[in-house]
Amino acid sequence: MNIYRRLLSLAKPHTIKFLCAMTCMLAVGATTSALAFLVKPALDEIFLKQNADMLKLIPIVVIAIYIIKGGCSYGQTMLMSFIGQRVVTDLRSQLYNHIQKQPLAFFTSNPTGILMSRITNDVGFIQSAVSEAVTSFLKDSFTLIGLIFVIFYRDWKLAIIATFVFPLTIYPITKFGEKMRKYATKRQVTMGSLTSLLQETISGTRIVKAFGMENHEGKRFDKENERLFKLFMKTVSVRAISSPFMELLGGLGVAAIVYYGGYQVIKGISSPGTFFSFLAALLLLYEPVKRLTNVNNTIQQGIAAAIRVFGIMDLEPEIRNREDSYSLPPISKGIEIRNVSFSYDKEPVLENINLTVKSGEIVAFVGMSGGGKTTLVNLIPRFYDVTEGSILIDDHDIRDVTVESLRKQIAIVTQQTILFNETIRNNIAYGDIEKSDDEIVHAARMANAHNFIMNMPKGYDTVIGEQGVRLSGGERQRLSIARALLKNAPILILDEATSSLDTEAEMEVQEALENLMKGRTTLVIAHRLSTIGNADRIIVIVNGIIIEEGTHDTLIAKEGEYFKLYNMQFKDKKTTNGETRNGRPENIHN
Repeated sequence: MNIYRRLLSLAKPHTIKFLCAMTCMLAVGATTSALAFLVKPALDEIFLKQNADMLKLIPIVVIAIYIIKGGCSYGQTMLMSFIGQRVVTDLRSQLYNHIQKQPLAFFTSNPTGILMSRITNDVGFIQSAVSEAVTSFLKDSFTLIGLIFVIFYRDWKLAIIATFVFPLTIYPITKFGEKMRKYATKRQVTMGSLTSLLQETISGTRIVKAFGMENHEGKRFDKENERLFKLFMKTVSVRAISSPFMELLGGLGVAAIVYYGGYQVIKGISSPGTFFSFLAALLLLYEPVKRLTNVNNTIQQGIAAAIRVFGIMDLEPEIRNREDSYSLPPISKGIEIRNVSFSYDKEPVLENINLTVKSGEIVAFVGMSGGGKTTLVNLIPRFYDVTEGSILIDDHDIRDVTVESLRKQIAIVTQQTILFNETIRNNIAYGDIEKSDDEIVHAARMANAHNFIMNMPKGYDTVIGEQGVRLSGGERQRLSIARALLKNAPILILDEATSSLDTEAEMEVQEALENLMKGRTTLVIAHRLSTIGNADRIIVIVNGIIIEEGTHDTLIAKEGEYFKLYNMQFKDKKTTNGETRNGRPENIHN
């Protein structure tokens, strides 16, 4: 019952409109019943008694009834559609914003396609349940009440015979509803998987084509698509069989009524007008009962969708502000990582990390892949929270300050450049949407991006396509650097920002990065040791533990892990290529 209450609570802000809609539905039910009620005077007074006054009056009444019914039907449709669409719009926004507040771990365990399906398909099913199903349920219920009143008023004995059929429909309606919810849940899960598959293969189409996997992906898609088809047909089967089954029960009831009612008319116990008024009301009952059967199916689909949507809505974000949190002042001292340990699902990743980074210092983190470098740096903007220990910025525990003020002081440039299908101007302005055009252009110049931007068809107003597909790798990276420059945050995180670039592009990006790092506390995650020439210190992390710390020269002299990494990358390089000089990477300075 809790899920029903939550669904109804979505419409609570629209109570007045809902009451107006109910009034209109009540009028629709009353006018439908009135039409059935008029059959007796029309038949008895006009056709049997040939009453001329009634001949003039009844058609006028019928026209008035249809005008009232039409107006009220329009009113309830508009009002309930407004409520339904408003509810689904608000719910979709709430769900999207709630998803955005979840930590990175949430997105690791929930594929993009699944989340897209929740926001689009599942919320759509809820909309049908809230507006269409509720409208039909209320309107048809009011109509049923009115028509039942008519049949009992006309002939209570016949009415008892007719209503004997209705209890027989409760069991099949319940069973149909259970099956509908079961198939609807499976169908929505499969739709989510299909959406996820689409998102993966379309965004990764280069890899699909490069490895000649079009047929393989086609088979994967066909498999999920076929599964969705079968579930859809099962849903249709339940929906299709419910109507004829109800028709059969209704037909049995009508047959019994015709026989018994006709017998009463022949015997003179009842008039033809009374019987046909009763029969008209009974036949009018059929459509509302049939629609109510289908309403149950729609509601069950909506309930299945609501369970999935509310399942996400009920997830409390692991990373959130404490009640007494405050804004983080601008950094002046530095960052302290104190006794920090971290685990993914009880799997240790970092163990007892202690490190201090002074304000304005450039610190590079190196080590084999999977050692914990990126995880450690991701703890600083609270993409994850530490399992043990604490991280302090200027002696403020980052869990005590607001997430917004913390992340406002951090800019990030990653190896995987994330750009949006927007203009170049808007992509750079993403760093700070309140900055002026002049500041955007200045950031682009500092990032060595202005010249290539001006060569684009519409300059800064050029739309770059999904993930910046119209740009080269170096151009995409320089836009992300311009975005970080515009943000002008005191703390900078560089996650292997040049590893995927060719030599020429790397030189341009490296120059832009040097502009970006000036005067900032910079944390550099590096796989290529040639990219950490400006580092004040190098931290070597292996299996989640800091095993070495120092400058390039001191670490080379130790001949430890850094020395091994250095030799792995440079042992076959020739100094004539300018890649090594005096036993060190060319751009590592004294």
